[in-house]
Amino acid sequence: MWTKFNSFMKTTVFGGFLIVLPLIIMVFVLQWFYNFVLNAIAPVTNVLIDTARISHIVASIIAIAIILVIFFLVGLAVQTNLGRYIFQTIEERGLKKVKLYKIIKETVIQLFGGEKLIFRSVALVKLFESDTLLTGFITDETVPGITTVFVPSGPAPTGGFVYHVPSRNVYKLDYPPEQAMRTIFSLGAGSRELFQSLNKKSPELYEQLIKKMSEGN
Repeated sequence: MWTKFNSFMKTTVFGGFLIVLPLIIMVFVLQWFYNFVLNAIAPVTNVLIDTARISHIVASIIAIAIILVIFFLVGLAVQTNLGRYIFQTIEERGLKKVKLYKIIKETVIQLFGGEKLIFRSVALVKLFESDTLLTGFITDETVPGITTVFVPSGPAPTGGFVYHVPSRNVYKLDYPPEQAMRTIFSLGAGSRELFQSLNKKSPELYEQLIKKMSEGN
């Protein structure tokens, strides 16, 4: 009786933990974003408060509205041929020469959507000639025979390591990068589908790798 009760309590508490924890994390993220936005619009807010003599809340709302209008106007401008030409000229001749700009732009596009992705494809990566396989993302075909991969750390995929690996040790998968990233968030849960993807693409290679890992050779 006590064993069943103990098991019930553990399952219930853990189940509640899995439900409440994401909510807590979401609250912290929203709070951080809220503070970030307030700090970003503080100069505009202070000007509105000093000149228009309005409350801080009203000034903040107006400041956010102004920023959104600016985003809209910029987005509208680059939809026109002239606006697109001007932006592309500025970007090609100036902004793209700044490495940090390119990295930030590609990261933003990767996070919020766009045609261009940082990650070319998902792969299982063998490092240091060991039989251990890591979930990685191919970022570049560096030179013939060498592939550059990013291996994220879980559960925060923004951290990780970049490796330049012999291409023979990089096993490309026909698997969406977004789904592979979810396995990083979930500390490996769902990785079965990664291996199933490899099995579908190359059954012989899949059997060879599994056999080698099982034998420990």
